[in-house]
Amino acid sequence: MINLTIVAGARPNFMKIAPILKAIQNKKENGTAIYFRLVHTGQHYDKKMSGDFFEQLNIPEPDINLEAGGGSQAEQTAAIMVAFEKELIANRPDLVIVVGDVTSTLACSIAAKKLVIDVAHVEGGIRSGDMSMPEEVNRIVTDSITNHFFTTSEVANQHLKFIGVAENRIHFVGNTMIDTLLSNQDRFISPIGEMFDDLEPKNYFVITMHRPANVDGEQQLKALIDAIMIGTGNFPVIFPVHPRTAKNLEKIGVKHPRLRIVEPLSYLEFNYLVNNAMGVITDSGGITEEASVMNVPCITMRNNTERPETVTLGTNELIGTDPANLKAPLEKLLNGDWKSYKGIPLWDGKAAERIVDKIIEIYS
Repeated sequence: MINLTIVAGARPNFMKIAPILKAIQNKKENGTAIYFRLVHTGQHYDKKMSGDFFEQLNIPEPDINLEAGGGSQAEQTAAIMVAFEKELIANRPDLVIVVGDVTSTLACSIAAKKLVIDVAHVEGGIRSGDMSMPEEVNRIVTDSITNHFFTTSEVANQHLKFIGVAENRIHFVGNTMIDTLLSNQDRFISPIGEMFDDLEPKNYFVITMHRPANVDGEQQLKALIDAIMIGTGNFPVIFPVHPRTAKNLEKIGVKHPRLRIVEPLSYLEFNYLVNNAMGVITDSGGITEEASVMNVPCITMRNNTERPETVTLGTNELIGTDPANLKAPLEKLLNGDWKSYKGIPLWDGKAAERIVDKIIEIYS
């Protein structure tokens, strides 16, 4: 019998665990003695950032919510570690599965290893090289103590080999977030409301911004929005706003007749918008993956990326954080001169099946 504890805490995690849970259920129904406890750390506690994902992606109710949201990075890390340690002592598994690179990933890995419990990191090995990003710290620390790595790319494999990880602990399986995308594409739903009613396919842009380098400085944020509005012709620009960004937009009073600032959207609504957009402007690594697989032009306002395959094989272009850099790629995009998705190895919708098969092989 195999007992797993699977951790999710923030919006990106939910997309990554959904197909793993489904693959476990399939194995269980076919007679394999494999069980899991789902732990929600509560890192994202807003319904749009958390609850909608459980409903839309058919994720079962968590066995426990640690309710460790809010506070600074250190406060949140500490709260998750204290609560998760208690959960593990009460319900000790054979393996803890963490996904991605959020605070919950780091905190739960440390708590598990302190109790001498194996940890598997889904999306292990990715690196941006930018230590100013909390996510990069989370990745490096998690990967330094992880037992098994389920990787999304050959680049990630090489990063792990470089730090001395044995090949038999590196399992190249693909991307579970793409599993979720491909299995839900026919379920995407158009958002409802006056902000969306007049949108026509391939005749609008979607933007998302949440990283401090882009949204925390008032002048930077204003310059960025101005450059986007100048460069996007006469097309509507839909901006689902992260809570932190919303506060800063209010401060600087950004307004434009084509700019439509909306609340965070559910998974199925947001990906409907991206799938039908002319292009996406973002600073999110996950969105670069989804846009690439949907063959939607993507411009990333960052100086680095932990997902280089979205640039070499996908539709992503990395242009840095200087708003002036938007002019040339937007001209190219509006002229219809953008690269197409070439296909990324193992991003085929079967990553979760490979993960569960490997866990059964190792822990049976």
